[in-house]
Amino acid sequence: MREAGILRPGAVALVTGASAGIGAATAAALAGQGVRVICAARNRTRLAAAVEQLGPGAHALPLDVTDAGSVAGLIERLPADLREIDILVANAGHDVGGRQRFDLGDVDDWARTIETNVTGLVRTCHAVIPGMLARGRGHVVTLGSIAGLRTFKHGSVYAATKYAVRAFTETLRADYGDTDLRITEILPGLTRTDFAATRHRGDTARAAAFYDSFPGTLDPEDIADAIVYALSRPAHVTVAQMLVMPTREK
Repeated sequence: MREAGILRPGAVALVTGASAGIGAATAAALAGQGVRVICAARNRTRLAAAVEQLGPGAHALPLDVTDAGSVAGLIERLPADLREIDILVANAGHDVGGRQRFDLGDVDDWARTIETNVTGLVRTCHAVIPGMLARGRGHVVTLGSIAGLRTFKHGSVYAATKYAVRAFTETLRADYGDTDLRITEILPGLTRTDFAATRHRGDTARAAAFYDSFPGTLDPEDIADAIVYALSRPAHVTVAQMLVMPTREK
């Protein structure tokens, strides 16, 4: 009989960027599978509210993926029974100040996008993967984007980070190809979350107009479903990459 995958009641998952959007939806979906979910995010207030909704199987971990010390010490800051992480969903992302021509953007905004989307991902994986290797089990899911497959106007730095996520994830899969670790990249198309409002520094009307300008969008739960599918495959199967798109596009 084929060995079951890692998604099972009692497994431990760490989800970054879990206070809203795709991260919150993924945490909820995993909790619904009986997984003990460590919800990590910078915004403590929103994080606490998200964890309260999930109930006793969820644990809040204040985490800033751009802070080297915060990430390096994340395992030690967890309760002893949550330190053996089976699943990492590296979802934390940033695009504040994005969606404008490169020279008109603030270079500090561009740098923070790189620090979150690329360096933060690298730091988080580096903190979690050694434990997975030592235990001989683990599944890492990175959140890429359709922007990691094709560029778009006014998306220079964001697209560059998502191309980097794709290259990093593919190389991780090669690095651990002789182990039982599984490495998956999920590449969402346009997903309606508060990401656009955050990008435009809280301008919800502008964010709504942006999403409404497209014939179709995804919901965060659609991406969470894709993540659960990848995690639930039997141990001999790796969903290496999954592109999830709205049925209707421009």
